[in-house]
Amino acid sequence: MKPIPGVRPSQVRELTRAQDRLSFLYLEHCILGRDSNALTATDSRGTLHIPSASLGVLMLGPGTNITHQAMVLLGDSGASIVWVGEQGVRYYASGRSLARSSRLIEAQARLVSGRLTRLEVARQMYEMRFAGEDTSGLTMQQLRGREGARIRGVYRDSASQYGVEWTRRDYSPDDFANSNPINQALSAAHACLYGVVHAVIVALGCSPALGFVHSGHELSFVYDVADLYKADITIPLAFQVVGELQGTWSSDADEAPSMESEFDDLPGITRRRVRDAISDGKILARCTRDIRSLLLPDDPIEEDEKDAVVLTLWDEKVGRVAAGANYSDGTPDEVDF
Repeated sequence: MKPIPGVRPSQVRELTRAQDRLSFLYLEHCILGRDSNALTATDSRGTLHIPSASLGVLMLGPGTNITHQAMVLLGDSGASIVWVGEQGVRYYASGRSLARSSRLIEAQARLVSGRLTRLEVARQMYEMRFAGEDTSGLTMQQLRGREGARIRGVYRDSASQYGVEWTRRDYSPDDFANSNPINQALSAAHACLYGVVHAVIVALGCSPALGFVHSGHELSFVYDVADLYKADITIPLAFQVVGELQGTWSSDADEAPSMESEFDDLPGITRRRVRDAISDGKILARCTRDIRSLLLPDDPIEEDEKDAVVLTLWDEKVGRVAAGANYSDGTPDEVDF
């Protein structure tokens, strides 16, 4: 048979696991192309080579152009590609899943489709946030109330620690610049976290839309999972950045410099801080473990399983039968797809 032209698609075993990848990379005002198996980003300063196989999510800001071959490379490597608006607060697209098994998404669909199973997963999500508390008997209304009180406390404590004036979460998705600095920092930080969580969800083969706490949105599960980490990462980090820029807090106890001129780059500074915090905190591995424990708590996925995925046909009586067979007379004859 004549060989198919072009670069051979990657095998799953050749790809970097979701939890071992870089968190995210934000680019703007550049042209993205491909040089062998590396992604290239070119602007007036030169060309940067980026190892696509180890990239979790690529955030493309205003002024970016990307070639067909670059998209082929990113899709083959399992990276999520996210087109974001100005200041990086919106995202729209994803790449190819790293998963070749449908076990997680089937479990997700089954759990979210039953009222009691959905409630159980939602309770587990809240229990991850309420250290040492038993949530097994609480209703969703009670859980929402506790979560609201917890988050208000996180805002209040962070504001006090970093010397930032705080009233409430107040922002417009359509007018980023109209918010005050702390709300801008929170929006920028959360957007980065959403992008990273979205990349992990897609890489594991789950649906971003099938949420347990959130519902009715194409990214409901992204918001569910991201909420597990905001109090630990993005909320205190946003207050820290604003505190440093306004001179009310410094990591150096002997020096608290005012950097008000850098408020224009508040979203960029916040993104870089989130990137560092996510890398240091191993959030990709943590997110992967949490999703698997929520969806398949009694049936953990082994790493070797991804090389042993077998395509089957569904049967309403026996569950699964072999694929790649002709059942026209009731007995399977192998066929060539």
